[in-house]
Parts: sequence; structure tokens; C-alpha cells
Amino acid sequence: MPAATVDYSQRICEVWACNVDEEMMKIRQVIQKYNYIFPGVVARPTGEFRSNADYQYQLLRCNVDLLKIIQLGLTFMNEQGEYPPGTSTWQFNFKFNLTEDMYAQDSIELLTTRGIRFKKHDEEGIETQYFVELLMTSGVVLCEGVKWLSFHSSYNFGYLIKILTNSNLPEEELDFFEILPLFLPAIYDVKYLMKKMFFEGHIDDDKYCGNAYEEEANKQS
Repeated sequence: MPAATVDYSQRICEVWACNVDEEMMKIRQVIQKYNYIFPGVVARPTGEFRSNADYQYQLLRCNVDLLKIIQLGLTFMNEQGEYPPGTSTWQFNFKFNLTEDMYAQDSIELLTTRGIRFKKHDEEGIETQYFVELLMTSGVVLCEGVKWLSFHSSYNFGYLIKILTNSNLPEEELDFFEILPLFLPAIYDVKYLMKKMFFEGHIDDDKYCGNAYEEEANKQS
């Protein structure tokens, strides 16, 4: 008997300005756990850095401050890793103008080949601040019962904090980590949990970006 197949295209909902209110109402009913996507790196920071970890945060801050968010994906699961029936991933498409907004050329070319329609983003994309208004009252953020799962997702959280605060990221990494738990109280980065459990002493830290999240995991353990 052949194995059952899942049509993942039927589980992903594309959200634009025209349906964002309706889909956010649905999210309020299924909220469990989430993940995000973000645009590519556009620049590297300059200046003197105290450590590799500090460099990685400054690289993150530089890119997040320069780039507008294009898409944000939220995937919902329960404690057993089961998806809700029907839609399990909502992909929010934000207003983005290739003429006015800064971007990394190679990232835009890659996204275009993968089906991103930038003309539609310009004409039908969600206004970021309106999305934040809906998000703040959805139960997705500011809720200790929500568990955020990620795999090495420093940029995802950076972009989320940027739009939630409507400001650039703090200059200092420690200040960023004071703000982060106010909006996202429970974060679990699977990559660093795996590293701590199985690879301590065997993997060079310099092979990893986002050392800041490893440090935050240490605080929470």
C-alpha cells in the first residue's frame, strides 16, 4: 500500500493586504508555535569589534536596519509536532518597492526565480505597521505560553523585533536581549540545543553565525 502523501501547497496560505484581517482572525484560533523567513544580507558592518560574537551581532544589526522585510512565515504546531487541520503556514507578503527600497541584488534575483512577484508586493503588499497592530493583539507575541522554535534564526528574530518596535535594533547586543524576551518570552533554537547536547567541544564556534543566540540559550538553561 503506497505511503500517504501531503499536499503542502494546500497547507500554505498567502496573505496580502486584501486578506490579512481575515487570516489573522484564523491565526488567533490556532496559535501554537512559529518560524520566519527574511531577505538576504545586503552589507557587512565596518569598525572595530571586541569579539567574533560582537561582530556577528553588528552584522545582523547592519543588515536588519538597512533592509525592509519582504515576507514573514508563521508555521503552527502543537506539543507533539502535529499541524492543525487545513492551513498550517501563513506567509505574509509585505509592501516592497524595488525602486525605493534597499536590497541585496543577488537575493532579489534568487527570490524572483523562486516565484516572488515584486510588482504584486508593491501594489498589494501589507503595510508593515498595520500588520504589527494586528500581531500585537493576536496572542502571537507578548505571551509566555507561546513557544518559538527556530533553527539558527537570529535574522528572523532581528527583523521581528525591528518591526514590533518600529525602530532600528539596539547598538549593543545586551540591549537587544533585554528587548527580545519582552515580545518573545520563550525561544528555542534547535541548532544550538543540538550543539550543546551532542557537539560540545567538537565543533569550532567560528563556523557558526549568530553566536548571540548561543549566549542567550546559556542564560535560559
